[in-house]
Amino acid sequence: MHTAIPSSLSTGCLGTQPDRHGLFYKPNIPIAIIEAKDNNHTVGDGLQQALGYAEMLQVPFVFSSNGDGFLFHNQIAPDGIIERELLLNEFPSPQTLWQWWAAHRGLNDHQNALVTQDYYSDGSDKNPRYYQLLAINKTIEAIARGQNRILLVMATGTGKTFTAFQIIWRLWKAKAKKRILFLADRNILIDQTMTNDFKPFGPAMTKIQKRQANKSYEIYLSLYQARTGTEDVQNIYKQFSPDFFDLIVIDECHRGSAAIDSAWREILEYVSSATQIGLNRFIAATDRKILQDAGKVTAEIAKAHAESEFEKYRIVQDRLFESDFDRMLKQIEAVQEPGGGDE
Repeated sequence: MHTAIPSSLSTGCLGTQPDRHGLFYKPNIPIAIIEAKDNNHTVGDGLQQALGYAEMLQVPFVFSSNGDGFLFHNQIAPDGIIERELLLNEFPSPQTLWQWWAAHRGLNDHQNALVTQDYYSDGSDKNPRYYQLLAINKTIEAIARGQNRILLVMATGTGKTFTAFQIIWRLWKAKAKKRILFLADRNILIDQTMTNDFKPFGPAMTKIQKRQANKSYEIYLSLYQARTGTEDVQNIYKQFSPDFFDLIVIDECHRGSAAIDSAWREILEYVSSATQIGLNRFIAATDRKILQDAGKVTAEIAKAHAESEFEKYRIVQDRLFESDFDRMLKQIEAVQEPGGGDE
């Protein structure tokens, strides 16, 4: 027996389980998990499994069903009643669920509009993976709340450039950020980025080269070396006013060196009014000084895991403290100053 899900909610199967669905307020904006069993089970039999997936997607609403009704688990219920049974006609609308969650997070209308800004879609079935959704959505929300220094730590192979593209696209389309600079450390990475993930920017995009600073574009890509080479080359960035760029994204930011005496840092300080997002694969213990100096580059950390790493995490959760990844995260968190401010 199949459970009927209100047609107003966008749904998608999670993993290989046809009875487990993610519910989306809008495409790529997850809001709830539903676990559907047949009516040989009680209405709440799928709840614990669904709660695990809700934790993974960091959504507050979970529904479990056996086809005859729903058990609704609401982690942010203002009346303190976390679980209650519902009939199908009592199923909350997506607008209602989102209003509850937005109010719980304290989002005002302006912030809510940015947080729900559409993703780029080419019309295919290609969608961000769950860890990319987390990184993208958390970064957008952090910027909506006024945070201007963000570090994304993502494992190799998890699609940092695609993640960066969706962040930039949504901010650009919302007109929250109008002139954006993307920095990488190799020419081939710039070229690949322009012809692959960033291709939808089309004629709004350019590559800074030959010491020319054309100010008629909106999306700029440049090499670290082109920004921090000889004094003559370094001066190219001074052809732009300090407030020209309102968003800087630095790929593999540890390579450019955020150390206090680096030329690259001088450039970031020159455009200090811009929101700065660092993309990184890892942070080793030896990088703590760099993180402290760049503090400055670490307001909030979006922890993104490859699916295989997530499953490993779930399995060895009680022993995770011994893993390099966990120690790395603890080192990063230790660098953040109390209160989670910009520095």
